Amino acid sequence: MAAVEKYLKPEVINQIKRLDLRAQFVVKGFLQGLHASPFHGFSVEFSEHRRYSPGDDPKDIDWLVYAKTDKYYIKKFEAETNITGYLAMDLSQSMGYTHRQELTKFDYAICLAAALCYLMVHQQDPVGLITFDDRLRDCLAPKSKRSQLGKVLSHLANLQPTGDTEIAKCLTQIAAMLRHRSLVMLFSDLLGDPQEILRSLRQLRHGGHDVILFHILDEAEVTFPFDGLIEFEDPESSDRLEVDATSFRQDYLREINDFREAFQRDCLQSGIDYVPLDTSMQFDKALLEYLLSRRARG
Repeated sequence: MAAVEKYLKPEVINQIKRLDLRAQFVVKGFLQGLHASPFHGFSVEFSEHRRYSPGDDPKDIDWLVYAKTDKYYIKKFEAETNITGYLAMDLSQSMGYTHRQELTKFDYAICLAAALCYLMVHQQDPVGLITFDDRLRDCLAPKSKRSQLGKVLSHLANLQPTGDTEIAKCLTQIAAMLRHRSLVMLFSDLLGDPQEILRSLRQLRHGGHDVILFHILDEAEVTFPFDGLIEFEDPESSDRLEVDATSFRQDYLREINDFREAFQRDCLQSGIDYVPLDTSMQFDKALLEYLLSRRARG
């Protein structure tokens, strides 16, 4: 396991240029810890058996019934067990920031998205990709074929975070676009109007979608490791501001804490999974911890 953990350190992951290999390193490191899918279909209830007939998938045979009756029966379900997933990736320029970590927020998000894509394809669930900044950019339709992994990862590998931010507007457009109940996995630093973003997240949730919000900040945005007079630049407007970082630290840390807690509280009330992350965290461990807690909730 020590060798696996070595591979999963961000500085090592960053040296692996092929995203499919990155994803495999991440997923194989924690897949054995899950033992069962953390993602379940909606309203799936076992209803009845029926006799096996030619053309049925042998994987659906209930072998316990066969052992008792010596006859082949198929388990019938009232709904599809597969869940359709969408990876929703924030391409705004602020996602390209890093202070001293190997990975930018965007690199970190891509590694998470690659791992979740690999996991969903591995369990034969359709997964697609939506990218956005101030508007929706690309949408790869969800598929469960093995080739989908290559398509999504190839697309992710060529993305650059350079746009302006309109998170709330784009989430509203995603909610209008989705025709069936889906799992939306959002990767963003959420640098926009919190109330507008939360309103659009609730809209997605009220549409019947399962929503996981991966809130990714740089380590420096969480810990504020600055001293003395520092000039800060807004990554999207290029506005500059000089502040005394030492005297500003306590106010800043309180603000960022309140910012994250507000999302945590509102998401909990709305039935949205909120996963706060920063780029100093070993993401395979953070992802495993989240997936295990999700599966424990059923």
